[in-house]
Amino acid sequence: MPLISVVIPLYNSEKTIKETLDCVFRQTFSDWEIIAVNDGSTDATLEILAAIKDPRLKVFSYPNGGISVSRNRGLALAQGEYIAFLDHDDLWTPEKLELQLKALQENPQVAIAYSWVDLIDETNQFIRSCARIKVHNNLLAKLLSTNFLYTASNPLIRKEALIKVGGFDESVFGPEDWDLFLRLAANYPFVEVPRPQVLFRMTAGSASTNLARQETETLKVIERAFAQAPESLQQIKKPTIANLYMYFAFRALEVPSGRKNGLVAAHYFWLAIINNLSLLKKRKTILVVLFKIAVVVILPPGMSKNLLKSMKNQVASGNDLNN
Repeated sequence: MPLISVVIPLYNSEKTIKETLDCVFRQTFSDWEIIAVNDGSTDATLEILAAIKDPRLKVFSYPNGGISVSRNRGLALAQGEYIAFLDHDDLWTPEKLELQLKALQENPQVAIAYSWVDLIDETNQFIRSCARIKVHNNLLAKLLSTNFLYTASNPLIRKEALIKVGGFDESVFGPEDWDLFLRLAANYPFVEVPRPQVLFRMTAGSASTNLARQETETLKVIERAFAQAPESLQQIKKPTIANLYMYFAFRALEVPSGRKNGLVAAHYFWLAIINNLSLLKKRKTILVVLFKIAVVVILPPGMSKNLLKSMKNQVASGNDLNN
């Protein structure tokens, strides 16, 4: 039996699935299986999978049920002691599974090993690095403040722990990964692998860019998490909501498509400030957000995109304006 099961939910994934599968085939650790859960695709996804002759790739097809349903189906089929979820358009570096497995084996009390995440666009171009947060203490408080794992494609998780907390909540759409991580954090410690090993792809049409729906769903997760959190953590609820809105403000600016994006970002920025006035002390961040909003609102889309790309290049060279 394989030691690791890689669960990949698929829905009309023909554009990216070959590259995503290749990043698993290139892993330095090879004792794994891929559970590919086809969620009612109507494109060439199944034909692409059929052309891959590797017995470690196992394909299962179902009527469309959504990403959480697909992940849970994959979890039920998985034979591995450890589970890694991978979305059909995300990528891993070659040593991702090896180093995360080592971290879990060296820390038997830990349920999750996670790595750093970088954002990429549709052409694999770097957008920015996500926050690098270590969890030697105060895990639940840090995870309540922000989903620093960022994506379900990030961690390697003990299957036993996943089953104990009930897997993904199929009633949550969008922040279902954060919801799962919070339930795990309430029961188990985490360990970090302090390397950028996960490439999270942002596309203009992805679910993660549907900010209005994300807002509703994420607020639901926050309310439920704080209802179950100890009294000592209740004082961070408003700062958590502020962090959420600041995140949405940056998210609206990462795939600029005209003045509307700037106005959406301004709306979320205002909600962040009124939920946590202490954000005003972060003058550099405030000035950067206001400048980006002005660029997107005032300039034509092509010009604003080029200017923001120039700022992104400054981030990549060490001047991280987003953090």
